[in-house]
Amino acid sequence: MATVTEGLDPVLGFAMVGALGVGSQWLAWKLRMPAIVLMLVAGLVIGPLTGVLNPARDFGALMQPMVAIAVAIILFEGGLSLSFQSLADAAVGVRRLVFIGAPLGWAASAAALHWAAGLSWETAAVFGGIMIVTGPTVIAPLLRHARLQKRPAQLLQWEAIVNDPVGALAAVLAYELVVVLQTATSVGHAIGTLAVGIAVASALGGAAGWGLSRAFRNGWVPEYMKVPVLFVLVLGIFALADYVLHESGLLAVTIMGLFIANADLPSYVELRRFKEHATVLLVSGVFILLAANMTPETLMSLDWRALAFVLAVILVARPLPVLAALAFSNIPWRERLLVAFTGPRGVVLVAVAGLFGERLAALGIEDGARVAPLAFALVAATVVLHGFTLTPMARKLGVTASETPGVLIVGGSRWAAALAMALKKLELPVLVADPNHAHLRQAREVGLDTFWGDILSETAEHKLDFVSYEKVVVSTDNDAYNTLVATDLAPEFGREHVFQLKRVRQASARHALPSTLGGRPLAIDETFFEANARLADDWEFRVTRLTEEFKLDQWRERTPDGIVIADLGPNGTFRLLGPEDDPKDSTGTRLLILAPKREERREDRRETSGDDTAAGTAPTPGMSGSGN
Repeated sequence: MATVTEGLDPVLGFAMVGALGVGSQWLAWKLRMPAIVLMLVAGLVIGPLTGVLNPARDFGALMQPMVAIAVAIILFEGGLSLSFQSLADAAVGVRRLVFIGAPLGWAASAAALHWAAGLSWETAAVFGGIMIVTGPTVIAPLLRHARLQKRPAQLLQWEAIVNDPVGALAAVLAYELVVVLQTATSVGHAIGTLAVGIAVASALGGAAGWGLSRAFRNGWVPEYMKVPVLFVLVLGIFALADYVLHESGLLAVTIMGLFIANADLPSYVELRRFKEHATVLLVSGVFILLAANMTPETLMSLDWRALAFVLAVILVARPLPVLAALAFSNIPWRERLLVAFTGPRGVVLVAVAGLFGERLAALGIEDGARVAPLAFALVAATVVLHGFTLTPMARKLGVTASETPGVLIVGGSRWAAALAMALKKLELPVLVADPNHAHLRQAREVGLDTFWGDILSETAEHKLDFVSYEKVVVSTDNDAYNTLVATDLAPEFGREHVFQLKRVRQASARHALPSTLGGRPLAIDETFFEANARLADDWEFRVTRLTEEFKLDQWRERTPDGIVIADLGPNGTFRLLGPEDDPKDSTGTRLLILAPKREERREDRRETSGDDTAAGTAPTPGMSGSGN
């Protein structure tokens, strides 16, 4: 294939990197596959395969500072994800994976790099520290797709979140040691220089985190300037630490993120959104740049040693430390095996490895140039492998939850309990949550899973397994609370998956909430009181299966007043329907409907005949309010 030899305009290059990075993430979301695979392909296509973009040529001296700043912000985001409260509340297995598994994984990865890949111990120590990171941006979509049981899902999820900054910190410390050993005249001087570097970085990062937390808490920074101030301070601390002592900036910003994450700031939601947005943009850009910056010669250097290294990591360096860390714990052996053989690496590994690889090479360590291609090989192999094998392996080991994602219902009214019973009949995971314990009585009486507490509380965030639920129905009797919950959960679940009962129409505009807030309307498009009144008027939830002989039109003729609330396709695809949505009309689809009770029911029912089966009758005739 012909390659482009002329330089690309830098502005056009920036635009191309942004479009390809964000576009790859969006397309991956649509295709339900890891975004890192598409970003890898995009970067390789515009880089070494076609020569359209050559970052070293087109961006020149700006290339390394851009990547360094982006990686610094990514590492700060990693520190900002680590809450000690969450870690303290986590299971024993998570703590074992962090405190025992991470050091063992570092040593095992370094050994694999040295003996299988043939790297020097200096390079292997730095790269091995980075390999502790399993990548929360990769784990999260894999868990949503695999539908694991709560405990193994939590083990993988929390290990990825906690070990993200831990791995980055290990790489920084190892690199600091390599730098001082390369430049110092004696071991004592090397140890002293390393101690000074750690002290300076820790002091700057801790002081910045403490000062920013104090300023935010005392109102010294207006709300609209908090994110800009945070962004500028991260860049400033990174640059200052690097200026005072070379290569200590990454350690400083990681510690700064750790401090802010545990400062219990009231503005943490805004800060979390900043880090999420920044991570998406920077991870996309860095990954495209690093992939495009690879040369055909570098790709061709991936020989049998690279394959041996990948196999050693997948079969030895990952499983053995995990199994050793979880040994003699209360975690079943099936879950241990699943966690041990599930370790996909992500964008942080590639970004940090590429940066450290270049800097190791600059120090005169020749095999530092091999870090980037080995990182790409490991990421590509593990993402593709686990993306295709995690779900079958979990099924084989018997640690999957439901094949279809479930529904979280906020509000414990009679209507909510009846809806939850109907969803449970469809074999979907269902959780009914309400801050009022009495409102959950009907749900508890019929054996539904319940959560007593505010769904927006920190307890809910740390204790509930939100991975098992893809859709939310907010149905308390408090419209303002419904709107608050739907608006808050929409960014996490996706606005298209968050539904809310219709708000009571206000006579005065001054009492009406903006239509831009809240969730989507359900198919019934009724208020809390109207929806519960239907059950009092002898309406019920039923499940109907469509067949070759019993189509949607026949059902409509039989039940003209019925309302289709949801449909479940034969392939397990579940949808809650809005007023504008049409139910699927295909053989094998099951419809969840709300319809009047029949006067007489035939004793002999067969689902294949299209008969409706009662699925959601409230356990008591009384009606229970719900809300905050």
